[in-house]
Amino acid sequence: MPAPLPRVLVLGLGNDILTDDAIGLRVAAAVGGQVTDSPEIEVKATTEMGLALLDEIAGREAVVLVDSVQTGETPPGHIHEVAAEDLSLILTTSPHFLGIGETLALGAMLGLEMPRQVRIFAIEVFDPFTLGTTMTAAVEAALAPAAARVAARARAFAGNLQPVK
Repeated sequence: MPAPLPRVLVLGLGNDILTDDAIGLRVAAAVGGQVTDSPEIEVKATTEMGLALLDEIAGREAVVLVDSVQTGETPPGHIHEVAAEDLSLILTTSPHFLGIGETLALGAMLGLEMPRQVRIFAIEVFDPFTLGTTMTAAVEAALAPAAARVAARARAFAGNLQPVK
């Protein structure tokens, strides 16, 4: 029988060769170093999107997703924090961020055990489309504050877990 999954997942999304779109991956890497003392929290980074995310999030009690977003409404580096039910409030052009709400709903419709707590951190980016491995200065500056907020949210979720029966 496989070992149970850690109950809280931090999942960074992005593309590491599209300048600012790498922010989700980079935040996940930073968070991984901050939560090593919490066995209830697993940190992963992926370039997958849409339905492929079901394999990662099904069976978790709480998920913290981190991705880039380009709304044009806030300056690059701004950290949006939203609950899954509030996703429709953010207009976005990120290929990863689009469809998370629908992916969660589909998982539930398929009878998969979906997380009861979901928080999305979307970092406003300037350039998610140019090939390159260096993020813009404003997005780079958001890396440490975003990682701190994501780690704090993951720890809060882990602290609110019900005991395993």
